[in-house]
Amino acid sequence: MKMIEIERALKQLRLSGIRATLETRVLESKTGKLDFMETFSSLIQDELDRRQSSTEERRFKLSGLDERKSFDEFDWGFNPKVPKKPCFELLTLKFISEGLSPIMIGSPGTGKSHLAKAIAYKAIRDGFVVICNEAEDLLAKVATANDVVRKKLMKQIIEADLVVIDDLFLHRKLSDELSQILQSIIHKRYKRRQSTIITSNRIISDWEKLLGDSPMASALKDRLMHRGILLEFEGRSYRLKEAAARLAKADSK
Repeated sequence: MKMIEIERALKQLRLSGIRATLETRVLESKTGKLDFMETFSSLIQDELDRRQSSTEERRFKLSGLDERKSFDEFDWGFNPKVPKKPCFELLTLKFISEGLSPIMIGSPGTGKSHLAKAIAYKAIRDGFVVICNEAEDLLAKVATANDVVRKKLMKQIIEADLVVIDDLFLHRKLSDELSQILQSIIHKRYKRRQSTIITSNRIISDWEKLLGDSPMASALKDRLMHRGILLEFEGRSYRLKEAAARLAKADSK
């Protein structure tokens, strides 16, 4: 077969990874005097890498994650009271297989969302199905959907390996409808031993007021705390630090 015929066959077989690197591997084989098995192994690895990358990208898009955060970007020295060791333990993702749910509580700007998203992105890269959204956006998406779409959304949320509910109670008390959706998600994921990360600026003792239903709040807290990992974030705001740095830079021009 000629090269053009091989490329056509690879396209038909949907071997895009091999097709993308075929010419390079052939040239590498000729100049490096590699044997057939070495060249063939390289082509197979190219295909595997391409498929893994494509699968990871699909999981990332489906997750709702808006940023590819990492622990390397995080300024651990800015707030010494940030629970560094427990956060790195979460990054191992053991908590997912154990069905535990991290709850990150603390002042605004102390890094809760950054670290939760970094853990979520690590989980995506390790092959887990992840959903990550701000609390109000996630709950409102379910609340405003028609019955068919709502059922599909709830199934995706409940069955995901990891769900990150970011900034719970950020702006206001939840409506009765949103509170009930949250309660349903937590309850069903608890029964399935699925992990959920929650970040919030509000201390847990305030949740009853913000849910508007004491029995509901008690049931939600009971399930979260039973298999929960509480991490408390204290210190100054990273956002205020970055804003001050930008202003200082602007003033120096």
